[in-house]
Amino acid sequence: QVQLVESGGGLVQPGGSLRLSCAASGFAFSTYWMYWVRQAPGKGLERVSDISSAGANTYYTDSVKGRFTISRDNGKNALYLQMNSLKAEDTAVYYCAKDTSQFKRSNKYVYWGPGTQVTVSA
Repeated sequence: QVQLVESGGGLVQPGGSLRLSCAASGFAFSTYWMYWVRQAPGKGLERVSDISSAGANTYYTDSVKGRFTISRDNGKNALYLQMNSLKAEDTAVYYCAKDTSQFKRSNKYVYWGPGTQVTVSA
């Protein structure tokens, strides 16, 4: 019933940009903190960025600060991740995720689907 469908990935050169999108449905999107997480080859899941339910508060892992921007459009039930100055180390499958509780930023989130592949290579 809950659906999170990612799109926008692809192959880019180092220094390039991509904009990822996540279409959400089946839950009260505007009441949940949302996240982008990623999994690089041979590595575990890493939380990349957070955004509060109304979009006023955002957080980023150190490795992407200054390069990535998370945003949301609650009217469209959509989450976005603008990725600039991409590095080879950003290569991963990217997933969008929702917090497990309304109006809270916790360490617990859930995600679904195959994600979208981002490959950064010369």
